Amino acid sequence: MIYWNHFVKGYTDYFNYLKYEIANPGWNSYFYWLLAVSLFFFVLEVIIPWRKGQKIFRRDFWLDGFYMFFNFFLFSLIIYSAASNVIVNLFNDGIQWVSGFDLQANNPLNDFPLWAVLLIGFVVRDFVQWWIHRLLHRSDRLWEFHKVHHSVAEMGFAAHLRYHWMENVVYRTLEYIPLALLGIGLYDFFIIHIFTLAWGHYNHSNISVSGYVTGGLIGLLIGVIAANGLADVNIFGDLALAHKVAVVVVATGAGSLLVGRFMKFLFNSPEMHIWHHSYELPEERRYGVNFGLTLAVWDYIFGTAYVPHEGRDIRIGFPGVEDFPEGFGGQALHGVLRERTGKPQEY
Repeated sequence: MIYWNHFVKGYTDYFNYLKYEIANPGWNSYFYWLLAVSLFFFVLEVIIPWRKGQKIFRRDFWLDGFYMFFNFFLFSLIIYSAASNVIVNLFNDGIQWVSGFDLQANNPLNDFPLWAVLLIGFVVRDFVQWWIHRLLHRSDRLWEFHKVHHSVAEMGFAAHLRYHWMENVVYRTLEYIPLALLGIGLYDFFIIHIFTLAWGHYNHSNISVSGYVTGGLIGLLIGVIAANGLADVNIFGDLALAHKVAVVVVATGAGSLLVGRFMKFLFNSPEMHIWHHSYELPEERRYGVNFGLTLAVWDYIFGTAYVPHEGRDIRIGFPGVEDFPEGFGGQALHGVLRERTGKPQEY
């Protein structure tokens, strides 16, 4: 009975949360962060397009836009939030029953400053997601679901969140365990998620910018945090506005100059991620390349990085994509009601 209550509570809590999100714009609103980040990259695609011949409202633009809101909000409302509420409680109760360890009460990062919690949480989550992404390409079964993401015909920021609803289940289930063991809280996860949301939009967007620009943006972020004493980073104490501006400017310049030339080896980028969607790859790379979601470093460490030349105009997709369902309904059922077709990523 207690787990049925968790199930019902999952529905009601998420429904109330979603109503509140929409009715109350704020700095901690996923809904409006998604809108703002998407609008930002849409404007960049209009102003500085990488593929200049690609239409602003490219093929499947509106379908991908629907996917953004479906995977972020509607899927959780339909079933995921309620089901996950039950599974999380079962998992936590099982851990406590077997080992006596209470995941909710014992947080190994309790004594860490917030900046360290965020950094550890981000790196661990990105590393786990890198392995999950590889699994989606190596497993015949999971590849059928992942085909939805690779069915994109023209790349743009909204393609970031075009993926099968089963990927929500796979990613969130497998990444929950290490994050729960670390004790990453909802507030910590919110900050990490907004950063990775923005970078995921960037990876898929129809723009190309220098590593010195993205390095400067990382420096800018660090400068804002340091100057305002955010994330428990209070290096400078209370500063006047002019001094805060100076800290931000110096941090931005330092980020650009010090890490700019290395950014495309550290972080994923449109130039790197386009090859992940390539229609054709060498035989020895048939299971895919460039699996990084935010960080590129894992691909360089494990030998899956592949950027043979500028891939701006390469064909994207996979063999058989011509016959892949074009509408949301057919794509949502693909891999569930249809027979599996072929091996994963064989091109």
